[in-house]
Amino acid sequence: MEIKIEHLNKSYGKRTVLNDICLHIPVGMYGLLGENGAGKTTLMRILSTMLEPTSGDIKMNGVDIKDKKNIRKIIGYLPQEFSVYPNMSVYSALDYLGILAELPKKMRKERIDYLLKQVNLEQEKNKRFKNLSGGMKRRFGIAQALLNNPKVLIIDEPTVGLDPEERLRFYNLLSELAVNRIILLSTHIAADIEATCSNVAVLCAGKVVFEGDTEALLKIGNGKIYTVSFPQDELEDFKNHYNIISIHQNGKDISCRLFSDEKQNKSWSVCETTIEDSYMYLLSEHRAGEGK
Repeated sequence: MEIKIEHLNKSYGKRTVLNDICLHIPVGMYGLLGENGAGKTTLMRILSTMLEPTSGDIKMNGVDIKDKKNIRKIIGYLPQEFSVYPNMSVYSALDYLGILAELPKKMRKERIDYLLKQVNLEQEKNKRFKNLSGGMKRRFGIAQALLNNPKVLIIDEPTVGLDPEERLRFYNLLSELAVNRIILLSTHIAADIEATCSNVAVLCAGKVVFEGDTEALLKIGNGKIYTVSFPQDELEDFKNHYNIISIHQNGKDISCRLFSDEKQNKSWSVCETTIEDSYMYLLSEHRAGEGK
């Protein structure tokens, strides 16, 4: 089971949003990493049959994306923003969505009971949707996307607005769900990829600038990430000369994490690379290349 995307393009008039996208997505957790505006949501909407591509081919488990009826039988979709009637209870809302999906009554009950346990909302089933926390709403979103027991689960920016505890619960849930299906996770948060995905593609301005396993992405920044401390009044000058990843107050000084192809000063310390470090370095290199 896999998703094959070949030479996919999407344009709105003269504006190109997706440019020659080619991806092979296997079973398990697959991350789509990119900043806001990179084209991630457009790709998700095309894969969920909500948008038509301008050109290119997509097959899911051998089914052509143009066969919308059969594609929708095998996918579940959780968009970044979703809603149900706010005064509906959790159970009633899932039952209503199951009716819309044309699930038989007995199957609906079995699936809803099973999913409420799986996403840990069994104790909240009579609570109104509007009274759920942000994390509970995201878990409800997963439950509704799984109603038809899809082989492919498409999730757009799932952890935005979640506190650290809810984010960890969400990671664990996704890892459990990915055992026998494809989960395509779109995010601009590198930590989401690092915590859940074994394979990843990085999008920048509508183009794939990296595709491979997360270990290969991690290695891109090896030996190029440094930490350095300096007086606070030197910050602006430092920002003008170096590629800064993060800044932290350290007493009267500033502690800074940055990337550079070479060590510029003996006071710089090489540090262990994270996915975010390599991601930021990769985007900077791509932009520099595009500007040449």
